[in-house]
Amino acid sequence: MFHAVVGAQYGDEGKGKMVDYLAESADIVVRYQGGGNAGHTIVNEHGKFALHLVPSGIFHKHTISVLGAGVVLHPGQLVQELATLQDAGIDTSRFMISERAHMVLPYHLWQDRWEEEQRAKKVGTTLQGIGPAYQDKVGRFGLQIGELRDVERLRERLQAAYQAKLARIPALANYGTWDDVWSTLMEARNQLLPFIADTTPLLYEAYKQDKHVVFEGQLGIMRDLDWGVYPFVTSSNPIAGGIGAGAGVPPTAIRRITGISKAYTTAVGEGPFPTQLHDEYGRYLQDKGHEYGATTGRPRACGWLDIPSLRYGAWVNGYTELALMKLDVLSGLDEVRVGIAYDKGGSRYEWPLPAYDMEHVTPVYESLPGWHEDISTCRHFDELPANARAFVEQIENWVGVPIRYISVGPDRAQTIVRN
Repeated sequence: MFHAVVGAQYGDEGKGKMVDYLAESADIVVRYQGGGNAGHTIVNEHGKFALHLVPSGIFHKHTISVLGAGVVLHPGQLVQELATLQDAGIDTSRFMISERAHMVLPYHLWQDRWEEEQRAKKVGTTLQGIGPAYQDKVGRFGLQIGELRDVERLRERLQAAYQAKLARIPALANYGTWDDVWSTLMEARNQLLPFIADTTPLLYEAYKQDKHVVFEGQLGIMRDLDWGVYPFVTSSNPIAGGIGAGAGVPPTAIRRITGISKAYTTAVGEGPFPTQLHDEYGRYLQDKGHEYGATTGRPRACGWLDIPSLRYGAWVNGYTELALMKLDVLSGLDEVRVGIAYDKGGSRYEWPLPAYDMEHVTPVYESLPGWHEDISTCRHFDELPANARAFVEQIENWVGVPIRYISVGPDRAQTIVRN
C-alpha cells in the first residue's frame, strides 16, 4: 500500500512523530519534496532528534529511507545529520538518495540572504538556500547529486553554473568564493556517494509486491507554492499531488492519505494567519506546546484551530483520514475556540482566499467547552474526557474526514488509534 502523510496546516504539525509511528509497519519511507529548511522532531527510545533531511523511517531497522528526486539537499548538512544519527547508534545503511535530487550549494545560501535583504516585505525564509536551489532547478542551472560520481564533469558544470550566477547577481561575490563552493562539496562527496542510487526500480518493485510505502511531505498545504498563502510559501509542492513528481510514482498508486493537523494552529514565517492570537491564549499555546522551530529555534505564532484550511486541504489533498496532534496542549482551558469561517467585508468564506485577500479577513469563531484532565496517559478514545471527545467529533463533522489518530504527547506511544 502506498500511503501519503501530508501537512494540513502551515507545517510543523507533527508529521515526524506520525511517520516515525507509521514506519513501524512500513517497508519504505520516502521524503518527496522540500529541503533542510524545516525539521521533524521525533522522540523515541533512542532519544530526541530533529531531522531536517533524513526521512523519519531511519529509526526502524527493517525500513528503507529514501530522499526522492523532488528534494533539494545541502550535501554538507546531510553529512552532519547522518553523523549525528550514527553517533547515536542509528544504522544508516538502509538510507538512499535519488540520483536525480538537486543539490543546495553555498551560493544558494548567499543568494537567499541577498534576496531577503532586497525585499521590501520579508517572506521569512530560513536562509537555507532552498528557494534559490529550486530557482536553479527550474532555470536548468541546477546540479543533481548523481553528478558527484564524475568529478571532472562536475567541476566543469559547477564552474559554469557559478560564473552564470555571479553574472546575474554580482553582489554574491561579497559572500564567498569559488574555493568555498568547491571545498564544501568535495568534503561531503565521499560520505554521500554510497547512498546515491536510482530509486525508481525500488519503488516499482515495492508497488508490485504491495509493500507498505509511506511518503513523507515537508511543511503543509498553506505553504504550498501554488495553493498556499503565496508569496509566503515554500518553493515546492508539499500537497499529495506533489508525490508523483517528487518520488516518481503514478498518482493512482496512492491509496491512503493522512492529513496531519494540530488541535490548534501554528506558523513560522511571514504571511496571513487569520486565527493567530496575540494574547495570553497565544502565549499559553506557545509555552505549553513548546512551539519553537526545529530548524531555526524561532518561536512559532500560535492560534486557534482553522477549519477552512482543514476543509481546503481535505479537498486538495484528498485525505482519507486525519491525525490530530497535541490534543494534550489544550488540557487546562475552560473554553476552546475554533475558527469555522472567515468574514471579509460582511461576506462569509469557508475556504481560504489568496494571501492578498486573507490579509483582510476576520475569523468567525465557535466556542466549545474545554477540559482540565491530564490526558497524556490515555491510550483509548473512550478514556478521554467527554469534552475532549466532543471536540474531536466536532472537528470531524466540520471537515468531513474521520480522525483516526490522536496524539496526547510527544512520545511514539502517546498515540490513540481509532477504528
